[in-house]
Amino acid sequence: MPLLPRRLPHLRFSFMGTVKCSAGGTLAPIPRQLLCPRLLSTNLRKPPSRTVLFALRSNGVRSPRQLSLTTTSRDVHLAALDAEVDIDKRLKLLREKLEELGFEHDDCKPGQYYHKTCPKCKGGESKEKSFSIFIREDGRGAMWRCFRGKCGWSGCIQDGKMLNVGSSQTLKSKGYRVLTEEDLQLEPLSEEVLAYLKERMISAETLRRNGVMQRRWHNQTVIAFPYRRNGTLVSCKYRGSDKKFWQESDTERIFYGLDDIRNATDIIIVEGEMDKLAMEEAGYRNCVSVPDGAPGKVSKDVPDQDKDTKFQYLWNCKEYLNKASRIILATDADAPGQALAEELARRLGKERCWRVTWPTKTGTGVCKDANEVLMYKGAGALREVIENAELYPIRGLFNFSSFFHDIDDYYYCRNGYERGVSTGWRALNDLYNVVPGELTVITGVPNSGKSEWIDALLCNINKSEGWSFALCSMENKVREHARKLLEKHIGKPFFDASYGGSAERMTETELIQGKEWLNRTFHLIRFEESVLPELWLFYHTLCHTRGLVIDPYNELDHQRPPNQTETEYVSQMLTKIKRFAQHHSCHVWFVAHPRQLQQWGGGAPNLYDISGSAHFINKCDNGIVIHRNRDEKAGPLDRVQVCVRKVRNKVIGNIGDAFLSYDRITGKFMDLDDDARSK
Repeated sequence: MPLLPRRLPHLRFSFMGTVKCSAGGTLAPIPRQLLCPRLLSTNLRKPPSRTVLFALRSNGVRSPRQLSLTTTSRDVHLAALDAEVDIDKRLKLLREKLEELGFEHDDCKPGQYYHKTCPKCKGGESKEKSFSIFIREDGRGAMWRCFRGKCGWSGCIQDGKMLNVGSSQTLKSKGYRVLTEEDLQLEPLSEEVLAYLKERMISAETLRRNGVMQRRWHNQTVIAFPYRRNGTLVSCKYRGSDKKFWQESDTERIFYGLDDIRNATDIIIVEGEMDKLAMEEAGYRNCVSVPDGAPGKVSKDVPDQDKDTKFQYLWNCKEYLNKASRIILATDADAPGQALAEELARRLGKERCWRVTWPTKTGTGVCKDANEVLMYKGAGALREVIENAELYPIRGLFNFSSFFHDIDDYYYCRNGYERGVSTGWRALNDLYNVVPGELTVITGVPNSGKSEWIDALLCNINKSEGWSFALCSMENKVREHARKLLEKHIGKPFFDASYGGSAERMTETELIQGKEWLNRTFHLIRFEESVLPELWLFYHTLCHTRGLVIDPYNELDHQRPPNQTETEYVSQMLTKIKRFAQHHSCHVWFVAHPRQLQQWGGGAPNLYDISGSAHFINKCDNGIVIHRNRDEKAGPLDRVQVCVRKVRNKVIGNIGDAFLSYDRITGKFMDLDDDARSK
């Protein structure tokens, strides 16, 4: 709701008899005498002027004329005394009229504008003083308007008569009929009707307490459900033998059984009068029924109060509903009943609404409503339905029961990847395994073999599990990246060059087969402007892809807003990547370079050294540092250290270090014992 002005809106008067305000509203037409009270009133504390201004109509045009009135001072004095007495009487009557409307005006002096709290809307939740009132000095009238957007109540009183009373947000008040049981020709229930209702498990005592009666209508006896407020008959609804319902016209719409929820903190709302009676048979008197049944479907938006005619009974009973902290919606099980529950929850507030689940009948099908549960299952079953009511679904709020199926699948390992997929290296089996839906951040100083290690990892997983992957690798040319992948897959050098030593080069046949393997296993994401959000669009077009590699982070075009820090940007970006991974059940490997290390001693960096933000380690599921030995005194130069520095899920790994051997010819990584045997 937009904030409303705290100060009184400026009013300006037009000669067409309307009042306009800066708040955008327009008062109803007001008599000219009321709009310009100072022109026609006389200050009785001073002698009146001998010259009076007034308007004469001539040829449809008003023009001010001056008339000279010759009076004696004694006549003026006596007239003033009489007028003063009349003004006091008129002001007294006017204040009584205003008090009937709920105005508090003890401090309101005639002839001045005052801004107060509206007696209708009470200023809303903020208790805003957006209500303007003016009382004429001569006591002949008053006018008012609430400038609060959701109220707009306005009107005026002139010479004791109410004029133009209305609201922009409430229905036009109707002259509701005054009903009596005698006028409606209601009579006690006959034995035949009592027997019928007994078949529906409704006792005579419940019918008596709720005032259920009958009436003769067009040669048939119909059941009458009187609607009462504070014991007074407000309306009456009828049920014919053909199950048709109708109500008395020109009556106020309220809940059936409204008096039963006075001061109640727990309320049950049902769809029909018979359901209200059934709830009472189960021991619940704090139950009401809607008067107009259920809508065909859920409306697109909740209309303003003045247009919410279908649910006007909610507004009419607002003071009863505001006291409730828990509202159980026990509407029918069919589609209209569920639509009614949604409409009620949207207006009452889903945070305090609960819903029921109707049980199955003895045979087949589900009980449609409370009365069917009472008839087929008994009062105990109906009580169980209410006791087992659940919170009404709120977007983003769930119960664990909604995920029991996933929990069972996880327990029985039905998806196959609950404990992760092996990397293909025994040294890492206890440290790091790959789980779909997680994010792994990989870092290391330049030329440590980060990209080579990820490529080898993908080849191993494809060989063991058949996974396919999407590659967003901006540092590699496509042909060079293809060479690296083919060398790892085939196990032979791509070229007959010096780096291959005496190893045999892959054959043309192996190259053709390798290219087919590349096409089946990998999808390339490459575009001119490497904007990160566009990755999602590319990925949506891929099928059966279980992994995504973004290598490296600093090669992407990061369109960070000027008012956003890099830390905030990285946090939002990683959140989006994690949600993407979870939604698509794919594993994301994210390569990020460390910042420029000052006085680097040759050791492995840590995840907090990543350039940009500490969020790289804070938000990832797994964090790995790849480090290659560069000192012959410290060990073989082909030794690669895989430092697992973060594992969120203890099921798939642990923090620790593993050592692999790197084969420069094929680009493969091997366990140390395998490397020793191969040599």
